[in-house]
Amino acid sequence: MKPVCSALGVARSHVTQLLVRPADWIDGRTIQTFYQPADAILVDAVRAEITVLPTYGYRRAGALVNRTRALMGLPAINHKRFYRVMKANSLLLPKAPKRPVSSRVHNGVVAVEEPNQRWCSDGFEIACDNGEVVTGVFMKDCCDREIIAWRAWVERDLPGEPVRDMLVEPVEARFGQASVGSTRLEFLSDNGGAYRAHETHALVRALGIEPVHTPVCSPQSNGIAESFVNTFKRDYVNLLDRSSAEIVLAQLPDAFMHFNEVHPHSVLKWKSPRMFRRELARRAQESGAN
Repeated sequence: MKPVCSALGVARSHVTQLLVRPADWIDGRTIQTFYQPADAILVDAVRAEITVLPTYGYRRAGALVNRTRALMGLPAINHKRFYRVMKANSLLLPKAPKRPVSSRVHNGVVAVEEPNQRWCSDGFEIACDNGEVVTGVFMKDCCDREIIAWRAWVERDLPGEPVRDMLVEPVEARFGQASVGSTRLEFLSDNGGAYRAHETHALVRALGIEPVHTPVCSPQSNGIAESFVNTFKRDYVNLLDRSSAEIVLAQLPDAFMHFNEVHPHSVLKWKSPRMFRRELARRAQESGAN
């Protein structure tokens, strides 16, 4: 038997199994076993999440469901099962169009390993149904992705005053004083006049921060801030009541709070920014205790 198996390239043990295998044998790996009652419960849990957040795909919806299951002491569910269940019930989002590839090389890394090493900032506009425009600006940590501070006002313009007013708040929130001390911290922004102004640079350096600007016509160099603008408009602005600027401004605090406390982020292993920061604090406390 050995020369025959060697010539055919099969194992002798496999041939032996074939000789004693019953005629009605079926490979269990080719049969998908679905648990209909459990899947029905999972569908209801997913629907409860995407009813409030209809722009969430299977990854983020699954992360929210798994958070609830963790609080109940239940095991987490694999994202592949979420995909299968949501696909079977037509709950998946349409695939995003393919992004055009830039001819310019972008091989730098905006993200950092530790919080308070690099903050980024950008502005955004929200058009209201009555013709008014709400302009906003935000400060975001390039590690934990938390929106540390933000400002919004009724006007189609980005002056330097709101940016400078916003700069002091994150420093006091993260460092407990009006200076970052000996920490090496970068402030990344584009080349807008509000960020390039001499008064803005003077305040940034007075706080102990190093201002850094992206190359001209290179929004990818501030990709974390640019990505947040897209996420914020897709997941929050599209769901706001935009009847007037006053109504929009009244809803923005809850939107930013939800992003910091609830919004799952892929880089943070589907934790929200504040959940990730609490996890970092717990690890630091445990390592200090040891």
